[in-house]
Amino acid sequence: MSGKSAHKNCLLKVIILGDGGVGKSCLMNRFVNNHFDDHSFHTIGVEFLNKEMKIKNEMYTLQIWDTAGQERFKSLRTPFYRGSDICMLTYAVDDKSSFQSLGMWKNEFVYYSDIKDGSAFPFVVVANKVDISEEKRQVSEVEARNWCKENGDLPYIETSAKDAINVDVAFNMAVDIWSQLEAEMDKQGMSNDTIRIDPNRNGKREACCGL
Repeated sequence: MSGKSAHKNCLLKVIILGDGGVGKSCLMNRFVNNHFDDHSFHTIGVEFLNKEMKIKNEMYTLQIWDTAGQERFKSLRTPFYRGSDICMLTYAVDDKSSFQSLGMWKNEFVYYSDIKDGSAFPFVVVANKVDISEEKRQVSEVEARNWCKENGDLPYIETSAKDAINVDVAFNMAVDIWSQLEAEMDKQGMSNDTIRIDPNRNGKREACCGL
């Protein structure tokens, strides 16, 4: 079978990166289970949850990986970077140092995931904990958006796992950006190949569809 009718579901590996304490686990649990635990502990190593969702009449299964943010767990988390389809770079708006770490997280991911072109990969910058009072905020939206612009025009969204603000929107945005990049790559492939024998030439498409 070929064509859209054969693409019943698409499995996407989504990895959430950021310093410890920025709310990565809380974002994942709010999105998957609509649950928030104000006393959740730091992740040790990695953990993941699955979530099915529908966007523009397409079904997706998101395999969401939450990684430990502490440096001592680096050797545990980096092997899981390979095969990722989306990376969500996360910081807390009341933690300036977590914002300053975004570049390190992006570089670490690009290196260990072994992607060929980091500028063509679907990164999303997530500013979490916008439920805090304005006086406790250490990173302004303007500052964050400027950083995103300087680092490849990365998409940006502000969230609160605690108050369920924009959490679903963030994951929907990530999948939509992935879909757009995939469509552009397919279009380039069609224009560059005189005869395109195998549409699954990169291996990822084959794993993605028809689950």
